[in-house]
Order: sequence, then C-alpha cells, then structure tokens
Amino acid sequence: MTRLVTKLAAGTTALAFAVVPGVASAQVDEETGPVAYANAAAAKVGEGEGAGTVVTETQKSPLKAGQSKLGPERNLLPKDEGEKKAIGSNYLIHLGKYNPDASPYPADVDSRDHNVVATLKDTNVPTATAETNYALQDVTLGGKTDLENTFLALDGAKSTVECAAPDKLTGSTTAEAIWVRTQPTGDLEKVEPDADGKVELTGLPFGPPSDKTAEGEDTSATTKTVSDLTLRPITEFDSLLRQEQWRSGELNSSAGWLVEIVSHVTNTAGVVVADVKSRYVLGGVSCSIPKNFTPADPQSSTPQVPTKIPAGVTAPADSDGVSPLGLSLLGGGVLLGAGAVLTLRRRPAPVERKS
Repeated sequence: MTRLVTKLAAGTTALAFAVVPGVASAQVDEETGPVAYANAAAAKVGEGEGAGTVVTETQKSPLKAGQSKLGPERNLLPKDEGEKKAIGSNYLIHLGKYNPDASPYPADVDSRDHNVVATLKDTNVPTATAETNYALQDVTLGGKTDLENTFLALDGAKSTVECAAPDKLTGSTTAEAIWVRTQPTGDLEKVEPDADGKVELTGLPFGPPSDKTAEGEDTSATTKTVSDLTLRPITEFDSLLRQEQWRSGELNSSAGWLVEIVSHVTNTAGVVVADVKSRYVLGGVSCSIPKNFTPADPQSSTPQVPTKIPAGVTAPADSDGVSPLGLSLLGGGVLLGAGAVLTLRRRPAPVERKS
C-alpha cells in the first residue's frame, strides 16, 4: 500500500459534525475566505483550441459550517453525448458502484459508493475528500469482457486536504492498489509507484480517447497504436482540471491523481500519423485560506444548502455547441466539474512534504 502526503495531518478529516451550542456562526467571505472543493473526475483531450474538456460536478464547501456531497448518479465519464463530443467516446472512466456481472475491475475490488465531499467545519476550517475506485477503459480494444477493455484501475483511491492554519496545510493522495494493462490480452499487471508515488510506462497496448486528431484527421482505421502513461499524485493547484468558479486563495493545499497519456497513432505501415495527448484528474481536491486565517471557536450553525456547480463541458473549437466550463451557480450552492485524482499507498511510513 502506497501513501503520499504533503504534511502529516494532526487528525482525520470529518465529513460530518455535530452542531455545538455556542455563538451562531458567521458566514465566511465568499471571495477571500476559507473554502474547499472536491471533484470525482475530469478529462482534457488535446491541446490548444483543439482541446475538449469535461469537468464533472464539483462540490464546494458552504459559506457556513456544513458540507456538499456528490450524489451517486455520477458513476461514469463521459456519461452522455455532449461529454462524448467534447473528449471522445473511446475511453470510459468508471467510479462508484458497478454491476457485478460486468465489472471493469480485477477480482476482489469491492463495489462501493464514492465519497466526494467538501466541508467547512464549525471552526471555519475547510476540508475536502474524494474517495472511490477508478477503472479507465478503451472500448475499442474489443475485449470479450468489460475487464479486458480496462487499461488502468485503482482500488481504494483517496485524496484529502485540510487547511487548518497557515502552518497546517495538509494533503494526502493514496490508493490501495494500481493495475495497468501491459499486454494486449490477459490480466492486468499490478504496479508499484516509485518513491515519489509515480508510475511511468511506455508502449502500452491501447489507443487514443478519440478517433479525431487535433487537426481533424480521422484515425479510426489506423492500427498498431500504442500509448505512454504517467500516473502521479498532485500537490500543486495548477495541475487540477477545474471550472472558473473553483478558485485558489493566498494559501492552498491540493491532492488527487493526475493521469497523462500520449497515444502514438500509427497507420498500417507503422508510420506515426499523430500523437494524441490527454489528461485526467481523478479525485481532485483543494482547500484555501487567507494568510491571516485563524480557526474560530466551535460555533452553532443552521443547516446549509449544499454548494454545487454543475458539470462543465468545453467542446473542441472545430465542433458545434461549445458549452463553457464556467456555468452559473445553482441555488445556494456550487457544483464544479469533473476531476478525480487517485491516491496511492505503498510504504508503511508516509513520505512527508511541507506545502
């Protein structure tokens, strides 16, 4: 089991808490105050104007003590034609519960609900957690079972952050196990990350997420395509895939798994006709506080409306119906887009890093 943390946390993140009698809580500043975000999965295919992006529903911590949690209906990316148009239909990312009769996971990976939640504690400390299994598939592999189309799987992926004080910014990215498809047929291979939590493999037997290159060239008939894959923990805010409403602050902590893939698309003669780049964030989370932040005394609070930002989709510039990532807020909350970064555990003693 691999574990990577940015700094050893003093305690575990609370996903729910009791209301304590006391002074009624004041609302934190929406623009500069403490805030946390949690996202299950996000994808970006291509680069520049030809890129397409999908950020699934992101949870934002409320302005008073409370939490926002992702519902169980989000268990696939892309989930509809609009999302497929943005990032292609060759890849599927599974999360949350699955059908046991069509499991995309290796044996002994339990079907479980995901837990994607952003919380503002009753001390105004922001925390976020994204916890689930992930299976990434290339449906063009033509496997006889769902598992035979899977090229990357993570069991028990979990990313957490907490911004308890200016000198107590913590982040953790972990996973119970990681598997990669290294051969065209047969079982997935369990892999161990290096000391920094990184997995880097080349020449893997799967293709690109879309049959269209950035130049619009159709590559569906090409063969012999292989892909290079890099998986690493996120520690920097700018590596997250996010909507405009997902903001940073003066002090930040970030976590999640970043998957980077380069597919070397070749023709029947073995000549590379395109290098298709794609990025995926699994379990992306962040928290932010001002430099002068001081935790408040525990306060009572009335229940808060979950803060949610709906999923954001940006289609490539050469397609119709572009939908911007920055969508208007709903009700009293915000749902941000797809991001999901995975986490690893391997060594009994965690690697420590100060943010």
